[in-house]
Amino acid sequence: QVQLVESGGGLVQAGGSLRLSCVHSRRAFNSLNVGWFRQAPGKEREFVAGIWWSGRTIDYADSVRGRFTISRDNAKNTVYLQMNSLKPEDTAVYFCAADLGRPTTIPSDYDYWGQGTQVTVSS
Repeated sequence: QVQLVESGGGLVQAGGSLRLSCVHSRRAFNSLNVGWFRQAPGKEREFVAGIWWSGRTIDYADSVRGRFTISRDNAKNTVYLQMNSLKPEDTAVYFCAADLGRPTTIPSDYDYWGQGTQVTVSS
């Protein structure tokens, strides 16, 4: 079983930055692939960014490419999402999710989910 805990959300003005963290349970073998997703009120959950266990980027959503950066520190069992130039439309609950198979951008392909952290961007 894989457990994940997100943190780092909060209230920020448009143009500002936040760094989200996702701490996951330790694994002897580095096989955990992680994706960041978000869900805004009244909208479906959407893919934001993903990363292989090795640190190779899976993909970014077009809406965040160039503004967000995903990274990980396996020694700390943590995946990060650095969010710069935030916009009001980035407001959502952000989730990290993990999968032991081939990573994708589809929420239903991920087996493990955190509880989410709220990001609110004001104008």
